[in-house]
Amino acid sequence: MVYFQTENTDSLRVDNAHFTPTLKADDFLSVVVTADDLESVIPFNYPVIGVTQSVNQGYNQGNPAKMGYLIDAEGMVNLPVLGRMELGGLSRNEATELLEKELSNYLSNPVVNIQIQNYKITVLGDVQKPGTFNIPNERITLLEAIGLSGDLDITGNRKNVLVIREEAGGKKQYRIDLTTDEIMTSPVYYLEQNDVVYVEPNSAKRSQGTFWRSSGGIIISLTSLVITTITLIVK
Repeated sequence: MVYFQTENTDSLRVDNAHFTPTLKADDFLSVVVTADDLESVIPFNYPVIGVTQSVNQGYNQGNPAKMGYLIDAEGMVNLPVLGRMELGGLSRNEATELLEKELSNYLSNPVVNIQIQNYKITVLGDVQKPGTFNIPNERITLLEAIGLSGDLDITGNRKNVLVIREEAGGKKQYRIDLTTDEIMTSPVYYLEQNDVVYVEPNSAKRSQGTFWRSSGGIIISLTSLVITTITLIVK
């Protein structure tokens, strides 16, 4: 099956090439603070615990999550010393700058590192390996997600791939045709945390499934009757 069949001699410009994730409700954040005086940053960090995790962390491995901070439904995070702060709706860079500014009241040259611990995407439908995948670097394209799932089955509908995304407290659906180059400029070229990719089967496979659901029982019953009749005759 051929992808990107559209002929386009001009180079495509991806508008969101400098993608950075936006923090959302239910994101689980790791926030690490450093400064000139290492002793002074201790109250602003979780204590170090003896839990190790593999690079390939994720739901499939069932590894425990690291210590961190959960963004609540109002976009608020309760941080040591600083208290409740609104980080929901900010990009990671914006959240980092905000925290460093607040911490400068307490620390000399504070540096903040923020990471989304539960950054995950889900691929379902007519693919080789459907599942939920954790993305440690918080940056993945739709094409890379399809690659993680082992690519579409031969019966997958490449002209109507669905991406479901949480936006403004609701769900928004995007439809993508992988046989054209429209994906390169799509807002879902880069997937966001908790995005769901669904690949529907093509019409032939759907028809086959409908046939077996409606006729499978009858065929099995007739086959059993024929076998029983043949057995009686042979005896």
